[in-house]
Amino acid sequence: MPDTVLPKQIADLAERVVAENAAVGRKVVLAESCTGGLVAAALTEVPGSSAVLERGYVTYSNTAKIGDLGVSQDIIDAFGAVSVACVYAMAQGALERSEAADVAVAISGIAGPDGGSATKPVGTVVFARMVRGEEQPTAEERLFDEHTRAGVRFQATLCALELLLP
Repeated sequence: MPDTVLPKQIADLAERVVAENAAVGRKVVLAESCTGGLVAAALTEVPGSSAVLERGYVTYSNTAKIGDLGVSQDIIDAFGAVSVACVYAMAQGALERSEAADVAVAISGIAGPDGGSATKPVGTVVFARMVRGEEQPTAEERLFDEHTRAGVRFQATLCALELLLP
């Protein structure tokens, strides 16, 4: 039986995220959309992850983003779910709803094969990282070269895990 069901690159990075966050006593919360819980799954593959992962939200639909994380309908209408404004609100909502997390990471994107547009092609993924007590989150939009659903989700999971490193 394998030690993990995940690709080695993701499993190794998740192990590092758990170890480094545990070492500094930091807990994390996730707000995932296009990754569908892959980041949380990667962390929970690691023994001792309960010391680090406080909770995770899989808010795949806009209704879930609004209802579970408090993202404003106005943000969705004006900027779309795949936008810096949306992931900022997702990270903020996750951190506010968390009991003990010190940092939140949010992910939303277009994994394909459908759903892309000229301005937001397949492979567009947006990330936000918010640390409790800091006013300004960090956010970035990435366009991954991968053009398969699995490839986009793989790259997005790696990027989100990197954002969780202290």
